Amino acid sequence: MKKIITTENAPAPIGPYNQAILSGNTLYTSGQIAINPKNGELVLDSIEAETKQVMENLKEVLAAAGMTFEHIIKTSIFIADMHNFSKINAVYGEYFNEATAPARETVEVANLPKFVNVEISAIAVK
Repeated sequence: MKKIITTENAPAPIGPYNQAILSGNTLYTSGQIAINPKNGELVLDSIEAETKQVMENLKEVLAAAGMTFEHIIKTSIFIADMHNFSKINAVYGEYFNEATAPARETVEVANLPKFVNVEISAIAVK
């Protein structure tokens, strides 16, 4: 059975999907982009600020399911320009203990929703 996870502390979906689905002990999050949930504006000041907003949005979705970054077993990172990888990776790394960091893939794509530079989704287990 699936449970829909929602929070006002992360951006509302911009299509026919939910912020996350909890199935048993496993949480599947939708991709998060750098929308500030307080005002609906994109945070695009720098790739670091954009990535931080993405991670903060992901943190709020996890919290709504009673989880933290320590529960994440897998992430997917989609970026518009692989030249930004090291900057994105540096911010991403601030949210994980390197010894217990999740598995992940990072893929460069042609475009992302709202033409942002980074989108991250996760799978977490409690």
